[in-house]
Amino acid sequence: MKKLLNIIALFFLISSSTVIAQQTPGKETTPSKIIGVAKDAKTGEPVAYATAALYAAGGDTNVAGAVADGDGKFFITGMDPGTYDLKISFLGFETKTISGIQVVAKTGDVNIGEIEMTDEGLALEEVTVQGQRELIEERVDRTIYKAENDKTTAGGDGTDVLRRVPMLSVDLDGNVSMRGSSNITVLIDGRPSAIAASSITDALKQIPADEIKEVEVITSPSAKYDAEGTSGVINIVTKKNNLQGMSANIRTGTGMRGSDFGLNASARKGKFGFTLGGYGRAGYNTPGSFENTQVVTNPDNTTSTIIQSADSDREFLFGRYNFGADYEIDKYNFLTAAVNFGIRNSKNYQDDFLTQNFVNGDLVRNTLRETDTKDNSNSVDVSLNYTKTFEEKGKEVSVLTLYSRNNQENAFINTLFSEDMSTIDSRLKNDNPSKNEEFTIQLDLVEPMGKDGQSILEYGAKNIYRKAFSDFAYFQADGADGEFVENTNPSLSNAFSYDQNVTAGYVSYTTTLFKNYTIKPGLRYEYTTINADFKTETTTTDIPSYGTFVPSLNLSRKLANGNMIKASYNRRISRPSLRFLNPNIDSSNPLQISQGNPELDPEFTDNYEVGYSTFFKGTMVSFSGFFRNTTGSIQSVRTVQDDGVIYTGYDNIGHERAFGTNIFTNISINNKFSLNGSVDAYYAFLDNGLTDPLYAASNDGFVISGRLFGNYTLPKDWQIQAFTFARGRSVQLQGSAGGFAAYGLGINKQFDEKRGSIGFGADNFLMKEFRMKNEIITPTIVQNSTNIMQNMNFKINFSYRIGKLSVDQNKRKKRSVSNDDLKGGGEGGGAEMTQNK
Repeated sequence: MKKLLNIIALFFLISSSTVIAQQTPGKETTPSKIIGVAKDAKTGEPVAYATAALYAAGGDTNVAGAVADGDGKFFITGMDPGTYDLKISFLGFETKTISGIQVVAKTGDVNIGEIEMTDEGLALEEVTVQGQRELIEERVDRTIYKAENDKTTAGGDGTDVLRRVPMLSVDLDGNVSMRGSSNITVLIDGRPSAIAASSITDALKQIPADEIKEVEVITSPSAKYDAEGTSGVINIVTKKNNLQGMSANIRTGTGMRGSDFGLNASARKGKFGFTLGGYGRAGYNTPGSFENTQVVTNPDNTTSTIIQSADSDREFLFGRYNFGADYEIDKYNFLTAAVNFGIRNSKNYQDDFLTQNFVNGDLVRNTLRETDTKDNSNSVDVSLNYTKTFEEKGKEVSVLTLYSRNNQENAFINTLFSEDMSTIDSRLKNDNPSKNEEFTIQLDLVEPMGKDGQSILEYGAKNIYRKAFSDFAYFQADGADGEFVENTNPSLSNAFSYDQNVTAGYVSYTTTLFKNYTIKPGLRYEYTTINADFKTETTTTDIPSYGTFVPSLNLSRKLANGNMIKASYNRRISRPSLRFLNPNIDSSNPLQISQGNPELDPEFTDNYEVGYSTFFKGTMVSFSGFFRNTTGSIQSVRTVQDDGVIYTGYDNIGHERAFGTNIFTNISINNKFSLNGSVDAYYAFLDNGLTDPLYAASNDGFVISGRLFGNYTLPKDWQIQAFTFARGRSVQLQGSAGGFAAYGLGINKQFDEKRGSIGFGADNFLMKEFRMKNEIITPTIVQNSTNIMQNMNFKINFSYRIGKLSVDQNKRKKRSVSNDDLKGGGEGGGAEMTQNK
């Protein structure tokens, strides 16, 4: 409670200071206002958070602006008497222009009343050329990246899209982090997925970039969201059909590194709507290599040096298929159902895997290996949702259900050659099939309160039941043709089951104070029970149940000319996923093995954030600052075994603190050229809390990343886009992960009344390869590794749409389940980024 009071006091102090600073001493403020309400022309519903921009009549000079509130109401101040044009815009709607607005005095209001905005989903025959669409949208609680307006990602996947999103960073392996932390939750259309719970990286690679409409980055989730994700929530919104009639879209592309093919069809008539789609992507020609040097100080003060190197290659096949249906029972009742199926098959090869062992500088052994790794999975999500609305505006009840399952198979064969490296001496195999299942039911209620429903009460309950299972076994074979024999040691061959049930309830209240202040407090309670068991019991796994209160608070203050200041506080929890719990020993590199810990506890994080956004002369600038404090952080613990092998496990021993800022700007010139860029910077403090000098570790330092995107619209439906991204060295608890940069250029041409498009792209065309250097330093281990990847790529993409569509007059807001309470993809939370050798 003390934390909440402190942030409220700080917020009002900052916002008051900002208002004072905006007023020039000795100059009378201008009280005249342009007032209006943005509404949907079809439904009559308000268009919340629409952007209102005021221009000098007949020109492109922006004079002032504003952002509408939750009821679509806006007011613009700061203009002199004169004649103006007003442009109202929002995602999914055509820009509405009102010309010839007369402001005749510096006092009094100009009320233009209700402004009806038309859905931009028009019949193809009626589509007209519009100005450059914005790529970034700022809202009170989130930043939205409009991926459908970025053509440089054509032929790519979700990983390529997220590299372009402010506040996000994606490394070369596809691991995603927000403001330096990979403890994030990724939702797809507001829903979780079993594969996303297992691996965010894998989930992103299954989603084609061409199917992503927008990406929402929610840094301060309200109590309605699950408490998971210490840094926040990423919601990937895919493209949907809200039009009457039938349509189909085909797209394909090919390049140096991969090819893709997709087909989507949809139909809507009256109260029924259906969608059916499929997408596949194959990857090839992705050679690489790695080099690794590690120095270990032995107990007798001798040093052992190991130098490893190998050539690598990777092949993959990803696919995603979906079927959806919705039915409007009557004016107030609505049903939706969806089935999504995904596959991900990947094979990695390491050839000429040479290991050289030195003791005090003398070479004592040469070893040659080959390693083949298989990582396959398939997933299915089935959802059924019911929504009921009422005659009272804004009142709603919804019941949401979801079944999600991910089957995964990880396996490797490590082939060891003889001392003269001419024949195969032995082979080691590991099989690890696993399964994740989730059963979810959720009830949400929305109650408008107060005069004209200006306040909103949201409350609800949710239950998630998870079943995780991992079956693992090791096998040994002699020579090239020997039969594999299972190792019966229960620590190497066993089965592990992990059942978790999370029951939650929440309440959230939104209201307006003192005209321009909005406050949204919330409270969520989650109770977790866990049952873990081994098929062949080696140790007792007893994990107690626990309950968690998760408060949240969001504040905002609207200023003159559309400017806004906001502040927030929230507490988050991060439960370990199967990636960290799995007791299977990964010894694909026999000198560096790793193993999960079934007895891990959750992490807890307190987040504080302040932000300010301003709009002037076609330019939007947004600033935000944050502080994050994490206790019980899951960290990797490295020890050297008697045989010199480095063993990596996980434990709740970490304490993380981070101070940072994000600066974003978007510039639009003459509706033809736009440029946006952002810089993320933070200072991190990491400490594992141990006192033993052999294991104690701490580190701190700055981490900086940035991105820049440019778009230029040419005559005759041609468009040029360019993108670049760079991330500096990343601080880890024991060392650092190297930085890297990437860039791309694309040109796109639309034809046949914009039914079809063809595009050409080039990625990293001036660089033959990436070199990413990582470093690990402990009192007994010093390791330096370099990963080399060839990412130069040239590609061509084609798409075409058939069918005649018309506007759907019964567009309804759809709800869906969102499970966001697992620590998943990558080695997040400060865990080290070790490379697969």
